[in-house]
Amino acid sequence: MSTPSLPPTIRAIFQPDIQSPSLVLTRLPTQLPQNNTTEHLIKVHAVSPCASELTWAKNYPSLMDSNRVAIPSFDFVGTVILAPPSSPFPPGTEVYTRTPGGKTGNGREYTIAETEQLARKPKNLTMEEAASVPISAFTAWQALFDHGGLKMGWKDLEGKKENQGKRVLVTAAAGGVGSWVVQLAKLAGVGEIVAVAGPNNVEFVKGLGATEVVDYRKISLGEWAKKNEKVDLVIDMVGCQTLTDAWLAVRDGGRILGINDVPESRKPKDDCPVNVTSYFFVMEALGWQLKEITGLIEKGEVHPVVDSIWEFEDFKEAFAKVEGGHARGKVIIRIQ
Repeated sequence: MSTPSLPPTIRAIFQPDIQSPSLVLTRLPTQLPQNNTTEHLIKVHAVSPCASELTWAKNYPSLMDSNRVAIPSFDFVGTVILAPPSSPFPPGTEVYTRTPGGKTGNGREYTIAETEQLARKPKNLTMEEAASVPISAFTAWQALFDHGGLKMGWKDLEGKKENQGKRVLVTAAAGGVGSWVVQLAKLAGVGEIVAVAGPNNVEFVKGLGATEVVDYRKISLGEWAKKNEKVDLVIDMVGCQTLTDAWLAVRDGGRILGINDVPESRKPKDDCPVNVTSYFFVMEALGWQLKEITGLIEKGEVHPVVDSIWEFEDFKEAFAKVEGGHARGKVIIRIQ
């Protein structure tokens, strides 16, 4: 790989102390891809922060790479500057993905990503819209189809018929992951999609495909579960008491998935369903899945939801919006 002309340092969002969520905008050395690897050098156009990511290094030190630089934001979109000779993403290709949370993040002007993580940016999305997709779409896809027992009904007619008899409940349905769960479940042919959301998002999640909405300001999920038909699958993004209540909504023999909390740790002692399969999982960035998602986006079958877009210099406000917990869709930081 011949090295293009690059600045010796680049602007980057940096976390000086992993014990504190405080961030600064600074200049750091430009990182280059290693030879004889699948690493690409990519000019970053936009990133999307994730809730709680500034606590990961403190809480999960064993999962962090020893040479990690404390730069946040792992969802990004950009243009390839430097690629391995056999890469399907040559220089000039617009790409997007989610890189591992234990490595250096992408809140910087140039970043590194590997071939197997990447996919081409959807042609019908802006850079900012594309940055909102990876972690949310990956998590929703893997929750529904890898762990949730559902079939990809848009390409499997028999699977779609099977999905039509399913009842799925998703919490935080207007959020980044939840909005993708609702859309993909609808596309797959799921018969009933119960969305938990606040009063300002009731019509919004119905528009995404929810067949029923639980307004948590009017009734708790636990109370709703006592009065309504049980579901085959729960996908919870909230944790804590919401996850405890979610157990009461699952039928005997159903499934419950936790994204931010371990379901077994929130299992109620009383009135609990039996033979329930529970999972806690962390999504994996798989380029082939993102390629499939890209195809669905380009066909107009699904779409990202962007809450707000912030300039690079306003990164603190962007992170505050994310940590506030009530964004509709994803928060974006425009890098360049």
